[in-house]
Order: sequence, then structure tokens, then C-alpha cells
Amino acid sequence: LFSTEIAYKISGKKSETAIFSHFFSNFAKSFNIEMKTIYNKFDKNVINALPLVDFPGKITVVLNESEADRAVDYLLTCEMLGVDTETRPAFRRGQNHKVALLQVATKDQCFLFRLNHIGLPDSLVRLLSNKMVPMIGLSWHDDLLSLHRRREFEPGWFIDIQDIIGNIGVQDKSLQKLYANLFGEKISKRQRLTNWEADVLTDKQKEYAAIDAWACIKLYNEIMQLMATHDYELKVVEEKPAE
Repeated sequence: LFSTEIAYKISGKKSETAIFSHFFSNFAKSFNIEMKTIYNKFDKNVINALPLVDFPGKITVVLNESEADRAVDYLLTCEMLGVDTETRPAFRRGQNHKVALLQVATKDQCFLFRLNHIGLPDSLVRLLSNKMVPMIGLSWHDDLLSLHRRREFEPGWFIDIQDIIGNIGVQDKSLQKLYANLFGEKISKRQRLTNWEADVLTDKQKEYAAIDAWACIKLYNEIMQLMATHDYELKVVEEKPAE
């Protein structure tokens, strides 16, 4: 029961995460405790069969600076925020667009700041520079570069999911795969290449944008919970050798 001699390997080396996962898996089985099963690499072919994620909260579109001021005042009272951005896709060579949307979510609400209308006002700089409320993103370095093209600011307290997911033995980096792995639901990506500079965003665009930011909070909380309790079993999927 207490042996740490296991066959799980990640990158050719024994993983402490895998050892702990195996140990607590055996312990849980001995006492009939239900464990969450996660995978080091999630099969993308499974994702389409999963139920779709719905955003459970309120979505507020911010179209002017006074609305941004009020939204930021509220957001800075929250415990934690999820963040993401959207940019109008470029389909022609040499064509580039500035980031059009900043999504900032709480556990039950998401604000969509339409940067193509309001730019990056002082209130948003105050939010993005804050070091009191953690802001959780995924591949956030790229989003920061896009935001800096609108206005320079000193980045505040940001946590990138990609920097911590490896602590539970997961090697995937995409939001869709991570959410499917940890929660068994599919985040639709159909709206990703739509026009984020449209005069009015569609309901589907708004929900897509809100989910991407809100999901970062859910992922962060779940990762931290699993790290603290080790209440999971890590299944390592070995890569098939190239033929």
C-alpha cells in the first residue's frame, strides 16, 4: 500500500506528483474514497462528446469610461479575478488588429471591456497594475503584449495557469483540454475567429468571452485544491512512437 515504486513516468523521469497521486490513489481505494481521475495528456478526440459549458453568471458589456470606472471599483473589491482578451482575426498577410476586448470575471459575473471603443483608460490601467487582487489567466504573456500595444503599464499580480498545471502532472496547455480534463465539459471555440470589433457583439460572442475568463478561476481553484489534498489519480498516457 505504501510503496512508491511505480511505473508512472513523465519526461523519462519519476514524477513526485505521480508518486503522490499513486500513493493517495491506493490509500483512497483501501477506504472506498472516490478519487478524481485526471490525465497527463487529454485525448482531444474525446472532447467533442462532452457536454458544453454554460456561463452561469451575469455578463456586462462596458462601452464608456464612466462604466469602466464603476466596474473597476467593484472588481478591486473581489477576492480573485479571471482575465482574458480577444482580438479581431486577421485573414490577410501583413494585416494586424489591436486587442478589442478585455474580459474580467468573478465567480458569478463577467465584465466585457470593449477596448476598440474606450481604449485602455486610467481605470483599467489601475486594475491591470493592481497587486492586491490576483488575476488568473492562461498564456497571459501574449495577452499582456497585446494590451501593451494599446498603452504601457506595469503588470500587477497575474497568475498563469500554464505555470502551475504541471504541479499535478498535467502537460496540456490549452484551455479547452485543461477544462475537459478537470471538469469533464467542453468549452466551445466556435466564436474565436469572429469579428470582435463588430458594432454589437452577439450573445454567443459574449458568452464565449465570459467563459474563457471565468474558466480560469475555476481551473485555478481546482488545481490548488488538488495540490493541497492529492485527492486525484493521475493516469499517464504514453506517447505512441512515430512510425
